[in-house]
Amino acid sequence: MAGREYALKPKSVPPVKTRNRVIQTKIPVPQSVAILEKLRKFEPQSMRGQPPILWEKAKGCHVFDRWGNKWLDWSSGVLVTNAGHGRKEIVDALIKQARKPMLHNYCFPTELRGELAQALVRVAPKGLDKCFLLTTGSEATECAMKLARTHGLKVGGAKKIGIISYENAFHGRTLGAQMMGGIPALKDWIVNLDPTLRQVPFPDGYWVEDTSFDSFLSHLAAQGVTPDAVAGVIIETYQGGNASFAPPEYIQKLAAWCKENQIVLIMDEVQAGFGRTGKFWGFEHYGVTPDLICCGKGISSSLPLSCVLGRQEIMDLYPPGSMTSTHTGSPLPVVAALASLDLIKREKLVQNSAKMGKLMHAELNKIQRKYPERLGYVHGKGLVASLHMIKAGRKEPDPDLAFAVVERCVEKGLMMFSPVGVSCVKIAPPLCITKEQILEGCQVVCEAIGEVLSEGA
Repeated sequence: MAGREYALKPKSVPPVKTRNRVIQTKIPVPQSVAILEKLRKFEPQSMRGQPPILWEKAKGCHVFDRWGNKWLDWSSGVLVTNAGHGRKEIVDALIKQARKPMLHNYCFPTELRGELAQALVRVAPKGLDKCFLLTTGSEATECAMKLARTHGLKVGGAKKIGIISYENAFHGRTLGAQMMGGIPALKDWIVNLDPTLRQVPFPDGYWVEDTSFDSFLSHLAAQGVTPDAVAGVIIETYQGGNASFAPPEYIQKLAAWCKENQIVLIMDEVQAGFGRTGKFWGFEHYGVTPDLICCGKGISSSLPLSCVLGRQEIMDLYPPGSMTSTHTGSPLPVVAALASLDLIKREKLVQNSAKMGKLMHAELNKIQRKYPERLGYVHGKGLVASLHMIKAGRKEPDPDLAFAVVERCVEKGLMMFSPVGVSCVKIAPPLCITKEQILEGCQVVCEAIGEVLSEGA
């Protein structure tokens, strides 16, 4: 969470030894402190919000350090390793490509790039028949914003450049992405840099109780925004700072409104795509097809890669040579993505996400019922969930409790990443996770919450 960093003083913690978790040292490991201090010396302090665990290797659903500790991973490296860590098929594809050798080609064509673009179009909804490969999720969301505005100028003139996004949204950390985003800690210093970027409340049903589409229209009207001034609406399938979904009928009405007013509907699937929510695309839960999809993270289960998928009339707005990126279709990420897509399909990981997700959410809701005064609600679908921690008896975010729960889980051998958004403990294991690992992880979360609360949090 913004503003919080982990202590580097080694702490004695109870030993753990199960099939999935081993903790046999202090945390952080005393021998690791010098390396962690080196990182703090040479990296900006913004990097200090990461649990002080030095990863040595990772495989499947497990993370290992060099001192004999083993974690059950409930982070997927922050929602990247959908197919699992260090999968042999992905590693083999990378080694084969590296031995050619061709590691980089800038914007010269390759057969590999064509294979991946075709593969991604084939898994996209009908009508989204163009794919632009990029490197990061932020790059994809900013590209989508640029395409939406260019389309707006074409169909509506100079006035139609506005972009509507949502409060508490996360679209990345580059400047344009943060301006579209809505997490206050990430944008307080850039408010009003672009008055054509407007936000409305996200209808999560808990923090925002009014989930009607009329609320969307009334908030735009209150800001003096009319459809003829809007080029695009960008919305995460679920909010990245947590795991909250909108009601399907809300999104369906939004899609119809966008179509009626020649507004580009952009679904940010950087976290939700490639099976994370129990469907291949998270927006399938809504029964709509967007005009543009932003992809990243789980696209390769490993190396940096992202893309924008979309309708041809939007994707082809720029002439040759005017929309490229230095690492567009770089060979190593491309072969990793092709191998990951094959694994997701062959091992039926989308189906496993749906099946294991039902079990995980059932167990997490049991925990919520056990601690209703401090765990306000559980949101999510498939293998993504958010535990929203609140102050005692009040519907008010408790970031300190969320931080303490994550820290305790890590000390107990369950790998989690730091809270983001509205005091949310985020859960996102690899899609190859088993029933045994789901049950064990949920037990650790329950124990961690109980221990932290008993200590007076």
